[in-house]
Order: sequence, then C-alpha cells, then structure tokens
Amino acid sequence: MKKVFTILCLAFIATLAIHSTSKAQGYDNAIGGRFGAANGVTFKTTLGENKMLDLIANFRSNNNYKYFRVTGLYEVYLPVTDAPGLNWYYGGGASIGSVKYEYGPYNSSDLYLSVDGVLGLDYKFRDAPINLSLDWKPAIQLAPDTDFDASGVGLSLRFTF
Repeated sequence: MKKVFTILCLAFIATLAIHSTSKAQGYDNAIGGRFGAANGVTFKTTLGENKMLDLIANFRSNNNYKYFRVTGLYEVYLPVTDAPGLNWYYGGGASIGSVKYEYGPYNSSDLYLSVDGVLGLDYKFRDAPINLSLDWKPAIQLAPDTDFDASGVGLSLRFTF
C-alpha cells in the first residue's frame, strides 16, 4: 500500500509541475476508484490539449492467486457531438506488477508485465467536481505467461480538481 501511495504522490507532484491551458475533457486532474474485473485507484492528469495520462493501481485475488499491478495509459480524448461533457477516448500503455499463486502445497510468485490498450467514454458533470468513465482495457500479457486478457471492463468514479 505504501508503494501505491508513493506512486500517487509522485504523479500528483508531477501534475503540479505541468501547466496546461486546454481542458478538452473538462478537467485537469481527477482521482478516485476503478471498479470492475480488478478494483483499484485511478489518477488522471492532463498532458495538454486533448491528451491525458491515467495511472491505475489495482489488485485481484481469489483462492488460487493474488496480484497487484500498476498501469500507465496515454489517452486521447475526442468530444461526442451534441453531448456536452461527454468524450470518448482511446489509447495505450503498459502494466507491471506481481502475481502470487497458491495451489495447496504449491506456491510461487512471478513478475507481471503487459501491454495495454484502452477504449472508453468519459463524462464530467457540469456543476459538480465528479467524473465518470466506463472503459474496456484489454491487455496482452507478456509475463509470467503470454496471454490475451479481454476482461478489463471498468467503471471509474473520480473527484476532479
């Protein structure tokens, strides 16, 4: 948890150092939760014009495995015509994390690496500092095994500032 907090603090400090005059998506920064196939924390910051950086720290576990990963996504935002506050976006990035497998007496851990894509809808409420986004984040897993993960659907609720 300390690592997640450190990463979020560094991202926030970097955001303060970057000044942007354009807010195509309606906000400069947003932080909140991401809920779906993997729950976690999400932080978005503007990179200027219609581009944003989305940092996601999430976790997933069941009786057989536990994993934690951090994802960085570069996203491009485009407005939806005749729908103020609504944008659609696409982009890509990468994830790194750890995976721990527990199958009875068999235990192992591995490094988790993947290349990620994202496609979604983003809505900023006009009179409230709230942002919602619904997206699909497929990933090509590179380690510990090569695989395609299409289960990355998530709903994010964020506070904007």
